[in-house]
Amino acid sequence: MSQNNTLLKQRINPQMFGLYLGLASVLMMFAALTSAYMVRQAAGNWLEFRLPVQFFYSTAVIIISSVILHLAVRNYGLGKFGIYRILLVLSAVLGLGFVILQYAGWLEMELIGVYLTGNPSGSFVYIISGLHAIHVLGGLTALFISVLVAFMASSKVTVKRKHRLKLLLHYWHFVGALWIYLLLFLILQN
Repeated sequence: MSQNNTLLKQRINPQMFGLYLGLASVLMMFAALTSAYMVRQAAGNWLEFRLPVQFFYSTAVIIISSVILHLAVRNYGLGKFGIYRILLVLSAVLGLGFVILQYAGWLEMELIGVYLTGNPSGSFVYIISGLHAIHVLGGLTALFISVLVAFMASSKVTVKRKHRLKLLLHYWHFVGALWIYLLLFLILQN
C-alpha cells in the first residue's frame, strides 16, 4: 500500500491537477451557457444573424498560436533558446491578435444592429465570446510573463521552467479547443 501511495504521489503533479480542476470548472460554466442558449432559443423571439467573419479569422489565429507555443516549448526542452524565444513572442502576438479580432467581431455585430442589450441571441454571443476572451487574456498574461522570463532568465533548461511552460501550454491548448467548440456551437445553433 505504501509503495502505491508513493507511485501515486509521483504521478500526480498538484499544480497540473489544480489546473485541470480549474479547466473543468471553466468547461462546466461554458456547458451551462450553451445549454441556456439552447433553452432560450427554443422559447422564441430569437434574432438570426451571421457571425462576423472576424470570429473565423480569430479561430485560425488561436490555432496557429497554440501550435507555435507547442513548438516553442519543445525547442526550450531541446535547449534551442533563440528559436524558443522567437516562437514564444510570436505565439503571444498571435494570442493578442485573437483578442483584437474578437473585438473587431463585436464591432461588426454592432454595425449590423446586433447589440449586447438587444435580442437574447446577440446577448448570448457577446457573453459567450466575451467570457472566453477574458480567459484568453488570463492566458496572455501568463504568456507575456513567460516571454519576459525567456529574455531575462539564464539560457538553461530547468525542471521548474519546463513545468511552468507545460502548464501554460495545457491552458493555451484548452482555450483554443474551447473556442473551436464555442464557434461550432454558435454556427450550428444559428
